[in-house]
Amino acid sequence: MTSVTVRDLTAGDLPAARALLRQLGYDIDADDLIARFLAVSQAGAEHALMVAELDGAVVGLLHIFARPAVEKPTEALVQSLVVDETRRGAGIGKALMARAEAWARDQGFASVALHTQVKRTDARAFYRAIGYDEVTEAVLMRKKLEDQ
Repeated sequence: MTSVTVRDLTAGDLPAARALLRQLGYDIDADDLIARFLAVSQAGAEHALMVAELDGAVVGLLHIFARPAVEKPTEALVQSLVVDETRRGAGIGKALMARAEAWARDQGFASVALHTQVKRTDARAFYRAIGYDEVTEAVLMRKKLEDQ
């Protein structure tokens, strides 16, 4: 197997990123994804967007950022991680997470956290296998604001 290359996500990667996000159930309009990419990219060094390439194709995506908090030290938070469903189990997610952890260390953070849905048992098993502990169960609550 060819080795996985992890690099920064570029605007040219957005069609592949959109297809990957769709695999997780996030069907994002192309224009919306461009706007989101620009917003994250322009947020500065507190965010990193990465892709994994295998044989010249983008097969994984990761977004990590610094999450400051009042009640605990700032830590790195993996906002999204997705590996092409046809390529899972090939070390791509592990390569992306290793790069994310290196980014967090370089930023001076002592920990990396992430959220995953309880129903995604395969994702939870993956994270446990690479050293992540389940710390708590939580429910995400959201209120849609009118006219937004």
